Amino acid sequence: MRVLPVIFLWLHYLSVCNGYRLLGIFPLQSKSHFGMFEQLMKGLARKGHQVDIVSSFPLEKSYPNYTDLVTLPTTREVVNKLSYAEMKIFTTNPTYVIGTLGGNEVCKHLGNTKIKELAKQKNPSYDAIIVEVLAAQCFSIIAHILKIPMIGVTTRTLYPWVPQIIGQPENLAFVSNINLDFTTPMNFWQRLCNVLRTLYDKWFFDYLTTRVQDKLIRENFGPDMPSVREIERKLSLILVNSHITLDGIQPRTPAVVDVGGLHIHAENQTCCTQLQPELKKWMDDSKDGFIYFTFGSMVTIETFPHEFLRILYASLGKIAPVRVLIKVTAPEKLPSGLPENIHISPWMPQLMVLRHSNIKAFITHGGFMGTQEAISCGVPMIGIPLFMDQFTNINAYVVKNITIRLDINEITERSMDAALNAILKNPLYRESAQNLSRQFLDRPMNAIDTATYWIEYVIKYGENSLRSPAMDMTWWQLSLVDVILFLLFCATIIIAVIVFIVQFILKLKHKNSNTLYSKKFKAN
Repeated sequence: MRVLPVIFLWLHYLSVCNGYRLLGIFPLQSKSHFGMFEQLMKGLARKGHQVDIVSSFPLEKSYPNYTDLVTLPTTREVVNKLSYAEMKIFTTNPTYVIGTLGGNEVCKHLGNTKIKELAKQKNPSYDAIIVEVLAAQCFSIIAHILKIPMIGVTTRTLYPWVPQIIGQPENLAFVSNINLDFTTPMNFWQRLCNVLRTLYDKWFFDYLTTRVQDKLIRENFGPDMPSVREIERKLSLILVNSHITLDGIQPRTPAVVDVGGLHIHAENQTCCTQLQPELKKWMDDSKDGFIYFTFGSMVTIETFPHEFLRILYASLGKIAPVRVLIKVTAPEKLPSGLPENIHISPWMPQLMVLRHSNIKAFITHGGFMGTQEAISCGVPMIGIPLFMDQFTNINAYVVKNITIRLDINEITERSMDAALNAILKNPLYRESAQNLSRQFLDRPMNAIDTATYWIEYVIKYGENSLRSPAMDMTWWQLSLVDVILFLLFCATIIIAVIVFIVQFILKLKHKNSNTLYSKKFKAN
């Protein structure tokens, strides 16, 4: 029997030795975003690859083949720190906010001595770098210096400035800018707005916001380094947290792969066995069902206007004996008078809560990670979008009959009552949510295996194995402007020739007519 452990250790050693060495750089300080990256890197580690991680969120427990190589300091604390007033700032100019807070500020980490060390050749060397593709494309410089493939990951469908760096075809006639809350089909004015806003976002992001990253790159890695616009085009593959059931049919290059729901992994689905005993008992005892309410990992609900909280208290208290579970970071800041059917906690094992058999609905701000979890569990939602892509997300879910939308600036006790009654009593929403869940989960290969397959594919066959020919063409070649102009020129020449021939024939005919008339006149 002693032979078996030896065999297992030997097999484990072989799997590690045959695996690749991967570097994951995720400097954005968003805990919800990192949840997807963590599950991706753990999945690769389980496949036998050695993964080294740069982030602000080191693991609390060690994990095989997973090493927190560099822990970045937190420059802007947003986890459970974003107040209502600060949240309102995010709604002014999302492109500026993303480019500055998610890009330029994050790129200051390039000056970190440990980050600079990553650009030096190691033995063994890294086989690929995996980075978040949002706004901090400056970290592409490490892949450029090491001359290894770079793979991008994004927690949401592509922002307007991303498709061009991977050769992703765009069709603004039916694919809405993520910064707009349009749904398909769009009318003429929406399509016009979609085109103009997309052009504006690209220009604003590329030229007015993130150009400062060039300076940071050259200050830390040498004056001869290429610009951020050049090195970001080194991307070999982008893994997108998207799926056709959520974002609809879109044109895709093979270098853009949908892995929607990657963060919803089996490791996190050990429902109810790891719940806090008090919370587990509360959910189990909710025989009439319960509603789960959270505004995510950033926004603190207790900082919202008292009128909004009063409406919540009044409406949620009316649905008893249905209970309500609310995430509240600082319960002492809530106004008094909390209804008896409400249970609050500063932290929730969200996926476990959403998978509980007694859950009736989910009240959410519309964050893509959380709503994906609700969809995978077949839970209908009441959406109260606050900023960024949340408006787009909620509108898309409304069209699918799985969500009721409320406006944070116009919400009343009456509208809240109506939404709660509909989501609890109208079977349409639960049936639609469960049907969408089946569609979302029905795929030939799960998200983590899909991601692993394409990462390994790029490493095995080279960084250009999925490269689109569009990457080597100018915008006017891609838009066939030269072809259209040539055809117009040819058409103009043909029309001119035809006009000339017609005019010549008419003149000749006219001349013949005059000659004949002259002869007749002389004869007379």
